[in-house]
Amino acid sequence: MSQDEDEQGTSTQKGYRLLGILDVQKTPCAREAVLHGAGASLAAGLLHFLATSRVKRSFDVGAGGFLLATLASWCYCRASNARQRAQQRMIQHGMKNKIIYQGTPADPARSGQNSQATSGSS
Repeated sequence: MSQDEDEQGTSTQKGYRLLGILDVQKTPCAREAVLHGAGASLAAGLLHFLATSRVKRSFDVGAGGFLLATLASWCYCRASNARQRAQQRMIQHGMKNKIIYQGTPADPARSGQNSQATSGSS
Protein backbone atom coordinates (compact mmCIF):
# COMPACT_ATOMS: atom_id res chain seq x y z
CA MET A 1 0.00 0.00 0.00
CA SER A 2 1.52 3.31 -1.05
CA GLN A 3 1.17 6.79 0.39
CA ASP A 4 -0.94 7.86 -2.58
CA GLU A 5 -3.57 5.25 -1.75
CA ASP A 6 -3.64 6.41 1.88
CA GLU A 7 -4.05 10.05 0.90
CA GLN A 8 -6.82 9.31 -1.60
CA GLY A 9 -8.66 6.95 0.74
CA THR A 10 -8.99 4.28 -1.96
CA SER A 11 -7.41 1.52 0.08
CA THR A 12 -9.82 -1.22 1.08
CA GLN A 13 -9.56 -2.39 4.65
CA LYS A 14 -10.41 -6.04 5.18
CA GLY A 15 -12.08 -6.92 8.44
CA TYR A 16 -11.48 -10.08 10.43
CA ARG A 17 -14.03 -12.76 9.61
CA LEU A 18 -14.89 -15.33 12.24
CA LEU A 19 -15.59 -18.71 10.61
CA GLY A 20 -15.85 -16.87 7.31
CA ILE A 21 -19.35 -15.54 8.04
CA LEU A 22 -19.20 -12.92 10.80
CA ASP A 23 -17.19 -9.77 10.16
CA VAL A 24 -16.12 -9.01 13.72
CA GLN A 25 -14.89 -5.51 12.93
CA LYS A 26 -18.15 -4.27 11.39
CA THR A 27 -20.77 -6.16 13.40
CA PRO A 28 -21.84 -4.34 16.59
CA CYS A 29 -21.11 -6.25 19.80
CA ALA A 30 -19.39 -9.15 18.00
CA ARG A 31 -15.86 -8.43 19.18
CA GLU A 32 -16.83 -8.05 22.83
CA ALA A 33 -19.05 -11.13 22.73
CA VAL A 34 -16.28 -13.31 21.27
CA LEU A 35 -13.76 -12.00 23.82
CA HIS A 36 -16.14 -12.65 26.72
CA GLY A 37 -16.81 -16.12 25.34
CA ALA A 38 -13.10 -16.90 25.07
CA GLY A 39 -12.48 -15.82 28.64
CA ALA A 40 -15.43 -17.80 29.96
CA SER A 41 -14.32 -20.83 27.95
CA LEU A 42 -10.85 -20.72 29.42
CA ALA A 43 -12.12 -20.21 32.97
CA ALA A 44 -14.83 -22.88 32.79
CA GLY A 45 -12.61 -25.50 31.17
CA LEU A 46 -9.68 -24.86 33.50
CA LEU A 47 -11.81 -24.89 36.65
CA HIS A 48 -13.56 -28.07 35.57
CA PHE A 49 -10.23 -29.73 34.81
CA LEU A 50 -8.79 -28.71 38.19
CA ALA A 51 -11.88 -30.07 39.93
CA THR A 52 -12.23 -33.37 38.05
CA SER A 53 -8.99 -34.02 36.07
CA ARG A 54 -11.08 -35.24 33.13
CA VAL A 55 -9.62 -33.74 29.95
CA LYS A 56 -12.37 -34.52 27.42
CA ARG A 57 -15.19 -33.43 29.71
CA SER A 58 -13.28 -30.25 30.61
CA PHE A 59 -12.94 -29.43 26.92
CA ASP A 60 -16.68 -29.95 26.47
CA VAL A 61 -17.42 -27.70 29.43
CA GLY A 62 -15.11 -25.06 28.00
CA ALA A 63 -16.82 -25.23 24.59
CA GLY A 64 -20.23 -24.97 26.25
CA GLY A 65 -19.01 -22.05 28.33
CA PHE A 66 -17.82 -20.30 25.18
CA LEU A 67 -21.19 -20.71 23.46
CA LEU A 68 -23.19 -19.71 26.51
CA ALA A 69 -21.06 -16.67 27.41
CA THR A 70 -20.86 -15.47 23.80
CA LEU A 71 -24.62 -15.70 23.36
CA ALA A 72 -25.35 -14.04 26.70
CA SER A 73 -22.89 -11.21 26.06
CA TRP A 74 -24.23 -10.69 22.53
CA CYS A 75 -27.86 -10.51 23.72
CA TYR A 76 -27.04 -8.15 26.59
CA CYS A 77 -25.04 -5.83 24.34
CA ARG A 78 -27.71 -5.76 21.63
CA ALA A 79 -30.47 -5.05 24.17
CA SER A 80 -28.37 -2.28 25.71
CA ASN A 81 -27.77 -0.74 22.28
CA ALA A 82 -31.49 -0.91 21.44
CA ARG A 83 -32.36 0.77 24.74
CA GLN A 84 -29.79 3.49 24.07
CA ARG A 85 -31.13 4.11 20.54
CA ALA A 86 -34.68 4.43 21.92
CA GLN A 87 -33.48 7.00 24.47
CA GLN A 88 -31.63 8.92 21.76
CA ARG A 89 -34.76 9.01 19.57
CA MET A 90 -36.84 10.26 22.50
CA ILE A 91 -34.31 13.00 23.31
CA GLN A 92 -34.06 14.04 19.65
CA HIS A 93 -37.86 14.21 19.40
CA GLY A 94 -38.02 16.35 22.57
CA MET A 95 -35.31 18.68 21.32
CA LYS A 96 -37.06 19.05 17.97
CA ASN A 97 -40.35 19.91 19.70
CA LYS A 98 -38.62 22.39 21.98
CA ILE A 99 -37.07 24.16 19.00
CA ILE A 100 -40.38 24.20 17.13
CA TYR A 101 -42.59 25.38 20.00
CA GLN A 102 -40.17 27.66 21.90
CA GLY A 103 -41.61 31.14 22.28
CA THR A 104 -45.04 30.27 20.85
CA PRO A 105 -48.34 30.07 22.73
CA ALA A 106 -48.26 26.29 22.22
CA ASP A 107 -45.02 26.02 24.24
CA PRO A 108 -45.64 23.41 27.00
CA ALA A 109 -43.23 25.16 29.38
CA ARG A 110 -44.97 28.47 28.84
CA SER A 111 -48.47 27.03 29.34
CA GLY A 112 -47.35 25.58 32.70
CA GLN A 113 -46.21 29.05 33.80
CA ASN A 114 -49.50 30.62 32.66
CA SER A 115 -51.62 28.13 34.62
CA GLN A 116 -49.57 28.76 37.78
CA ALA A 117 -49.90 32.53 37.37
CA THR A 118 -53.69 32.36 36.93
CA SER A 119 -54.21 29.98 39.86
CA GLY A 120 -51.97 32.08 42.15
CA SER A 121 -53.81 35.37 41.44
CA SER A 122 -57.26 34.00 42.32
